[in-house]
Formats: sequence, structure tokens, C-alpha cells
Amino acid sequence: MPVPGRPPVPPRRPAGRLRAALVLPLALLLALAWLPGRAAAADPAVSGGRLDWGVKQSFLTYLTGPVANGKWALTGGTATVGGSVFRFHSAAGSYDPATGALSAAFQGGVRFTGHPENGGNALDLALSRLTVKAGADGSAALYADVSSKSRQTGRTSSAAQARIADLSLAGVSLRNAAGTLTLSNVPATLTSAGADAFGGFYTAGTALDPLTFSVTLKSPAAAPASTPAPSSAAPAPTAAPTTGAPTASVPAATVLDRGAFDWGVRRTFRDYVTGSVAQGGWQLGDGAADGGAFFRWTPARGSWDPAAGTLDAAFTGTVRFTGLREGGADRLDLTLANPHLTATGAEGRLTVDVSGRTPDGTTRTATATEIATFDAGALKTENDLLTATDLPLTLTPAGAGAFGNLYPAGTAMDPLTVNLPLTPTATVPPLPDLGATPTPAPTPSATPLAGTPAAAASASASSGTAVLLTVLALALAAAAGGAAYAVRRRKRS
Repeated sequence: MPVPGRPPVPPRRPAGRLRAALVLPLALLLALAWLPGRAAAADPAVSGGRLDWGVKQSFLTYLTGPVANGKWALTGGTATVGGSVFRFHSAAGSYDPATGALSAAFQGGVRFTGHPENGGNALDLALSRLTVKAGADGSAALYADVSSKSRQTGRTSSAAQARIADLSLAGVSLRNAAGTLTLSNVPATLTSAGADAFGGFYTAGTALDPLTFSVTLKSPAAAPASTPAPSSAAPAPTAAPTTGAPTASVPAATVLDRGAFDWGVRRTFRDYVTGSVAQGGWQLGDGAADGGAFFRWTPARGSWDPAAGTLDAAFTGTVRFTGLREGGADRLDLTLANPHLTATGAEGRLTVDVSGRTPDGTTRTATATEIATFDAGALKTENDLLTATDLPLTLTPAGAGAFGNLYPAGTAMDPLTVNLPLTPTATVPPLPDLGATPTPAPTPSATPLAGTPAAAASASASSGTAVLLTVLALALAAAAGGAAYAVRRRKRS
């Protein structure tokens, strides 16, 4: 009965409340169902990796033989594996797990020259920035920046990202890959553009060497790396400028506490170690890193005094070469450790700790062996770094002995590169990114199999989504039940 003096209370609309109670959980449920599809369609980026390719072994044999009398040269940090396979590095690109579409561009290059005549070379071919592209339809090809000389006209032409080879991915699915994607022994066939690049030496359809590549997939949706907190350690002290004197960007004398020394020892030695004769390899320790075409030792400890022309930079790390296995032991077991660069004026010296066994049967342990010399006058200051790139290095008599006299004194070793920060803000160039170490598989497959880490991650993600869906479904049911209860209660009142 209405209360006298008060306006009548409008009737309740329980159905409206029910709809309102259902809207939010239902919206969340639909949003969650929509998001996984959107996340799967996002393109994880290709960040790091390597591509190994011998181009065509018969071509390399012909190139370096008595007819062509040629050679090849590496550029941009390209390395060799086993003597005749080229390793390109630092992959970058895109990948769509939903379709398997992939684009991965690798850094580095190689230049082939031969048939010297009239002060030039009739054969001159350069390949760089090799790129593997795979489409959602299963097609795949190898592209490259090409500079080549025509055998017919002698003219040199260049092309950016020419499709030089078709790749066969028959029976291989690139969908839903995660972590490190590796494909081994991918067949390659020369295209018409590739035939032009080879100056007409081969026709389209010619089989090239198969290639192997490995790329690291990194989702852009991953949380960005946090900015490192400022170090509590104070930077190395530098000499304060005298009052009234102009401020110098680099102090007269600097204490070295960071830096990198890059050296490949000798390319032919690495090829010998990993080749068919020694059938060995190398292991890195104590902080030494693999840069593909060289090894990197860090940090630098010592000093640089430009006024006196003296350098003292000590690095840590070991590289151990093993091979020539015989009777359960390696006849080659040589360790180079803790390189040390010193200089006085233009006289530069490289000393290392040498230990182990060389193929001539000699076993030695010698610290601070002066194995090579260099021209320290080529060191320069640039971008607040004391630096030198590809500085020639010459083997000493002691160095010849350290290598078991495989090379005579005076042999040109691999050049050295050094970067020593002279200020707290100076940065060392990054190491070439070879990606994660791939796991070789005789039959490549990019699709995660049950029990693999990628499959486990996928299963974990699906499980987590299922849990959230269940929680929201319960919330939806609870909200609906609460609304119905409110309606019944209202009816009873």
C-alpha cells in the first residue's frame, strides 16, 4: 500500500539488472576469446642467427685452380666453416607463425675474383646481405645484393636483393615455430637472375650447394628490457683539466677498465682444425666469445698514455683447439689464453699464454709468449675509443714454435681489431649475432613436436588461456546466479 504523502515508487526492472550483470563478464569472455587469435597473428621478429652456404663447391675448386687462378675474400664479418663453407651472421627480419611466412636477412659477404687479365679480373662476383624468404604457400628463395661482371661484355652490373636461387622446403612446415628455427641441407637451384650473377658460367636450373640456416625468433610483444640501474661503482678516475686550460674529451692518460680484442688467430688454421684432416673444433672459456670470423676477448685492464705512446691492455679468456684424434687422444690440443697487447711508440706486441700439444708432438706450457707483432702507430682515437680495425699481425719465431711450426716466422696471421673505451660513456661495437646454437637435425622440421620446449610453451599458453576462460565462465555464472537471486528476492518482497 502506498504511504500517504509520498510519491509512488516506480516498479523495479529486474530484467534490466540481469542484463547489466551479464554484460561485463560476457564482454571480458569475448575479449579473451578474441585476443589469442590476434596474438598469434603478430609477427615475432627475427633477431640473430647464421646462414652456412658453400655456394657451389665445383665453382670454388675451379676458381682457385690453375685455369681461373683466382681467389675469394670475405667482407662484413663473414666466416668460414670447414674451409669451404661461408657463414653469414646477424639475421634480422620478420616471421608470421600463423602462416609460416619468413624473411631473414644475414650480414656479411664474399667476393670471388679470377681470370686475371690486363690488370683486372674477367671473373668478379660479389654476394652480400643474403636473405631467405619463405611464403605462406610454401615457396622459398634466396636473395642477395649482387655485383658481377659479364663474361660476354666485361661490364659490371649491380642488383639489390636479386632472387639468385630457389629453395625447396618440400615436407617442411614453418608454422608455429618458436625459439630457434633451424633448417639443414635445404636444396638450392640457380635462377635466371642467379645465372646472370655468375656471368653466364652456369645456366638457370643448375643445382647449387644446399644451405643451412638458423634464426632466433623474438616476439615484439615481449616486455622491453628494463633500463639498467645506475652502477654504484664510480667510473675510473680521469685527470681533471687545469684551471683555465681547454677541456679535452679524452684525458692525457687513461686507466683502461673495459674493451674488446677481436682476433681470428688464422683463418686457414681454423679451417684446418675443423676440416677433413684434423676433424676437430674449439671450445671457449673464461669469457671468450665467438664472433664467427674471430674470437673476442674482454675486458681490457691496463692503461693508455698517448703522450708517452705506451699501451698496456690485458684481456681474459681462452680458446682451446683440438683435433687429429688418435688412440683416444688429440694430437692437436692447443690453448691460447689471456692475450695482452703492449706498445711503445709504433712497436706493438701480442703476447698470450700458450699450453698444450701441437701436431709435431711438442708439449709446452709458456705464459706471456710474444707470438706476433703489429704497427701500433695505426692505433687512433675515435668516438672516445682507442681503436684499430683489421690491423696486420705478423707471426714471431716464438709464435711459430707455439703453433708447432705449422707456419714460419713472418707469416701474416689474421688481423686484429681492438676497441678500448677512453671515457665512461664510450661503447664497444657489438659482437656479430650468430643466434642461439642450433641443434642439427637430419630431417629439418620447424613444426614443434609434442614434448619439445616449443610444444610445451604452446601447451602452457593454451592451458593458461583455458584456466582464464574457466574463471571468467564461473564469474559469468556467479553473476547470472546473483542477478536471478536478486529477482526472486524482489518478488518475495
